Amino acid sequence: MEDRKATILSAVVEEYIRTAQPVGSARVAASDAVDVSSATIRNELANLEEQGYLEQPHTSAGRVPTEKGYRFFVDHLEGPTMLDTADREQVRAFFSRSHREMEQMLADTSSLLAELTGSAAVVLAPDRDHQEVRSAQVVGLTPGLALLVMVMANGTVEKHTLELAGDAAEPTEATLAVAAAHLSGALIGRRLNAVPSAPITGEPSVDAVLRTVTNVLSERSGHADKAWVGGTAQVAEAFGEVERVRRVLDVLERQFVVVALVKDVIDRGLSVAIGTETGLETLSGCSLVVAPYEIEGEPAGSIGVLGPTRMDYSQALATVAVVGRRLGDSLTGG
Repeated sequence: MEDRKATILSAVVEEYIRTAQPVGSARVAASDAVDVSSATIRNELANLEEQGYLEQPHTSAGRVPTEKGYRFFVDHLEGPTMLDTADREQVRAFFSRSHREMEQMLADTSSLLAELTGSAAVVLAPDRDHQEVRSAQVVGLTPGLALLVMVMANGTVEKHTLELAGDAAEPTEATLAVAAAHLSGALIGRRLNAVPSAPITGEPSVDAVLRTVTNVLSERSGHADKAWVGGTAQVAEAFGEVERVRRVLDVLERQFVVVALVKDVIDRGLSVAIGTETGLETLSGCSLVVAPYEIEGEPAGSIGVLGPTRMDYSQALATVAVVGRRLGDSLTGG
């Protein structure tokens, strides 16, 4: 695209993001970046509309960006802007606080992202490859029922109910203690992406407990990853239209859809998915801005914000980049 056209298109996108109103030639002419006559601007706006970058809601109205226009705008951003001083201080203060459990920290991070961007925010849990076992305990609850408690090196606390039968139907405290000792030897220092085989002790009641644990961990590995969604209350303000708000909230309430959506965008190498690029027809008027975060220098999870296509992309990109980096640093430090 010619530089002049690109400058005019950027001016339209920026003005529409700011005002949510169709942009006419007079508003474009008022932009400091545009230094051509009003007649030239009108001609270029018509050309951009013909090429699919802009559209005109009504005959007498100004233009608004199409998905193609937003894509060109995002692809030609000079890079994420710096967060302003207040936002940087808010992020610094958040991650300097003590967070007792990782799950709560991830939930709070989604709320932080939503507050900073004014959009719904998503934080995906670290991949299981990065969950190394720090300790494992088996606690009796009632006859036939016990609880497996694992503490991970990155702060995760996992609890799994064990339904015991056969030789382990009514285990003694001594049986559970022996089983826990063998589990600790098999699990501590290892990651749960590859579940080890149950240790064989030769004691039927202990081995029955260990087999149950192995089965539970195997089933766990097939479960969908967890996501925390923040800022759903802000969706109504961000989108306005009742039907669109309903559709967006419906997507956000289905965790497996949210996880698949964010992972798909990341896997395609995108940092921004605009409208139909999300792969969901219900999000045709939305954009998703995502960023991975790392633990110990390796990609581990993802964060993102979901808002209208007229979101402030520079600010959203800067926010997910900074928050993602600080989140990874915090999880690396445990």
